Amino acid sequence: MPDDAQTQVRAAWLYYMEGLTQAEIADRLKMTRLRVNRLLVEARGNGLVNITINSRLEGCVRLERALVEELGLREAVVVPTPAKAEQVHPLIGQAAGEFISRLIEEQPSGVFGVGWGGTLRETIRHVRSGQYPGMKVTSMMGGLTYGIELNTFEIASQLARRWQAECHYLAAPIYAGTPESRDTIVAQDVFEEAFARIRATDVAVLSAGDLTDRSLLIRYGLPRDVAVEDLAASGAVGDMLGQFIDAQGQPVDHPINRRAIALPHDALRLIPTVILASGGINKAAIIAAALRAKLASVLITDERAASAVLKLMRG
Repeated sequence: MPDDAQTQVRAAWLYYMEGLTQAEIADRLKMTRLRVNRLLVEARGNGLVNITINSRLEGCVRLERALVEELGLREAVVVPTPAKAEQVHPLIGQAAGEFISRLIEEQPSGVFGVGWGGTLRETIRHVRSGQYPGMKVTSMMGGLTYGIELNTFEIASQLARRWQAECHYLAAPIYAGTPESRDTIVAQDVFEEAFARIRATDVAVLSAGDLTDRSLLIRYGLPRDVAVEDLAASGAVGDMLGQFIDAQGQPVDHPINRRAIALPHDALRLIPTVILASGGINKAAIIAAALRAKLASVLITDERAASAVLKLMRG
């Protein structure tokens, strides 16, 4: 471990575990109090330190129970909605990371599938590291054909590194040029093997995308010949694994769905545990649609989104 990283760990330990003040830590480690403060802030930001409050908000617990009882979910986790919208992804990601960590520590083998999205990037940061040689991590959809900081391949590889597990990619674009070219691609032997492995997934963690610019798929993944306005006109409220559905959870009649190189929704329903980690009031319609379609058995979301989802489902 580099010296700077060791210093950060030592400062975090003294502050959070031994209860020393920042001034006492500065004196012990022979540095300024300003540097100690910066190290502690960075430790929170990079996931080295996670704060757990040993209490549950009654409103969140009530929403969790309603989601499970009314929607037939296996489990639900609801976190308080932060004041700043940009904090929704990190908070849901932290909750999802903790949920997944407990799940895998209980069953540390099998095939773990991952999707794409900003919430999943945060989720991977909060998954506890471990040594699981019996685990296979696989991406469940194609990726971008150009590099940005976040891609389906990066999500899968980061999780596999955390677990020291095998990593498998669906080495194809998210969308083929035409439905016919998509069929040609997935008919090749290498893709038949990849999809056979994806269908054997035991646990998957996915996010849902809406039709706003907050969605990474809308910003970076849509083919140039597909307009958001056309998707909305077809009835789409968002996507799961790059496949767009309407408010009732049915696939929309749009060619984009037949071009997606990803696990089809019919096969997704057969996976034993599918965790949908998604939140923000803008995602309520697509979350409700995904749950209507039975595309997830576990929901991890925020309080405002959970309330909106329940309202939509009851309506």
